[in-house]
Amino acid sequence: MNFIDSKNSLELHTIFEKHILNGAESYFDFAIALGNYYRQDSKNWEEEINIHTLNLLLKENDNYKRFLKEVLDKLISEKDFDQIISDSGIINYSDFFYEVRKRIIEKILPYQPAPDTLEFVLNQIFYSAKDPKWINQIPKKQLYELLQLLGYKTFYDTETSNHPFYELIYAVEVLTQRVTGRAMEPDICKMVPNSRNFDSPFIGLQRETTLFINQLREQDIRYVRSDDLNYKQLFVLLNQCEKYIDTAYSNANKLGISIKVNQSLFKVRQQLQRIKKVLPYLALDNKNEAYEKNIDFIILLITINCNKTDVSKLIRESTQSVAYEITQHKANTGEHYITSTKKEYINMLWSACGGGLIVGIMCIIKLLLGNVETSEFGHAFLYSMNYSIGFIAIYLLGGTLATKQPSMTASALASSLERNVNTNEGIAHRYWSFATFVSQVSRSQFIAFIGNIFVAFPIALFLIWGIDKLLTINIAASKWQHLLHDLDPIDSPAIFHASIAGIFLFLSGIIAGNVANRDKFNAVYYRIQQHPLLKKILGKDKTNKFAEWYKDKWAGVISNFWFGVFMGSTGSIGLFLGLDIDIRHITFASGNIALGIFGSDNHAPTEMITWAIIGMIVIGFFNFIVSFTLSFYLAMKARKIEYTEISHMFRAVWTLFKINPKQFFFPPKSS
Repeated sequence: MNFIDSKNSLELHTIFEKHILNGAESYFDFAIALGNYYRQDSKNWEEEINIHTLNLLLKENDNYKRFLKEVLDKLISEKDFDQIISDSGIINYSDFFYEVRKRIIEKILPYQPAPDTLEFVLNQIFYSAKDPKWINQIPKKQLYELLQLLGYKTFYDTETSNHPFYELIYAVEVLTQRVTGRAMEPDICKMVPNSRNFDSPFIGLQRETTLFINQLREQDIRYVRSDDLNYKQLFVLLNQCEKYIDTAYSNANKLGISIKVNQSLFKVRQQLQRIKKVLPYLALDNKNEAYEKNIDFIILLITINCNKTDVSKLIRESTQSVAYEITQHKANTGEHYITSTKKEYINMLWSACGGGLIVGIMCIIKLLLGNVETSEFGHAFLYSMNYSIGFIAIYLLGGTLATKQPSMTASALASSLERNVNTNEGIAHRYWSFATFVSQVSRSQFIAFIGNIFVAFPIALFLIWGIDKLLTINIAASKWQHLLHDLDPIDSPAIFHASIAGIFLFLSGIIAGNVANRDKFNAVYYRIQQHPLLKKILGKDKTNKFAEWYKDKWAGVISNFWFGVFMGSTGSIGLFLGLDIDIRHITFASGNIALGIFGSDNHAPTEMITWAIIGMIVIGFFNFIVSFTLSFYLAMKARKIEYTEISHMFRAVWTLFKINPKQFFFPPKSS
């Protein structure tokens, strides 16, 4: 049932009568009231919005028809709208965060252009982002009937002043000029090096657009047929330009890409898509289609204007390429954390033992630093340096910190998922391959946790015992209750603090990917390799080795440095802000249990130790699950993998686990 028909036309009568009395002063108020009348009934977007009652009223009452025409003439006729086409919804700057902030502000406090523009009128009447949905539910026949009742001609009609026509072609000209200028910037040309010796499609687009618009201006009619050669050539060039942008994005894997360049490419793509959307309104094969095209064009303008502050779409679309490159670096790194053979499994154990050894030392150092007389800022700095130096040492010496794995292996899993989804193998094979990969990740993570925990504990215990024997000081005597209680998952916020650590683990992975991507884009490795002064001082071979080291290790060094800063400063920041925020990490929890037991002179209650051990396991779980979930989500979004695929693949994982659970913890005897 068309619910508008079911309403009494009295409400529409009331709206007309109320505003006709006030004449020209109420034109805007009338248009807004009419919009609200239909908007309030659009709760079900699938249901047709019927304006048949309005059309009947206009047929029966000439005053209503005359008044509505006066309103539309005043509010719409001769209004500039070129900026809706050329600007609305298209990012203005290469600064991503500025653009996001700008859109959020405009959602709360909308930008209002000059009153003599169509954008101002649309802002006042169609102010909701959902308005295009109910407008599209109005039957085109009824809109066509409405325009005919009001005596409106289309902008294809040569008898009119054709203001809309000139606004449209001007907007196309502006977009073409902008897209050509942006696409020819050095940073974008750098992304498609193979095209340097060829004529750019953007230059061709600019030339052809000028020819096409001059043709429209010089001929008697204000449109062309869709088979016009100049018109068709424009779409050929637009497709070539889009292919150019696609090539630039695909080259990001080997050349890297900065956020600024990504934003520039995204803006060029937006502008190309906008040109492709509006060009068809300059072509007409049948005069009978003129009204329909006019109606579609009006709806397009409303839609563009309503969606111009869409923040989620901006974030989703403009960050996809950079996110892909960052997570791709993490995926490549994550594959080093995955074991498939018994030998690799044993090597991972030894690597994790090395990480546990350094963490045990870091636990002692942090305990000693806690006794230093300094400010909270001083403690934050000292703790941060302890963590950072320790994490960097683990990384450079080839050790493994188990909690660093999830953010890397999650990206590797998503990369595997992408390969499996895109492969030509059968569906069952794709899912089974993914499940096998998950089992490899699981046992690698398991043995890394074992190596970290079972070495950090004895190392911390041995060192505090050594200090006690050498200096006759039990450095944990005054802090043992605090050390053990902070691990209790029930009586302390250990789970919350473990989740914070998981977020930092995720962020450190993002930093590593971003640094690697930035250095790749800026060709830092090549610039170091060819640095004339370095080659003179170190020699060519040593310079090459240093460049190789930088290429392989620098992103990891920076990532571990910042992870250390996050870990070391969180507690102090929490105290400064009066918030109960801190970090809990499974490997450090193992060392702290050792310190707590020794600090109590082996008199710590069994219940307290038991809960601390349980807390350590829970902390490890939340370290893992938070970091893994965030990383996996980002990697999935970056690769545009459908969630339906994930559900099928994880069913395969569960099936494999039921068949052979041992495979998720220990390597198979044979490959």
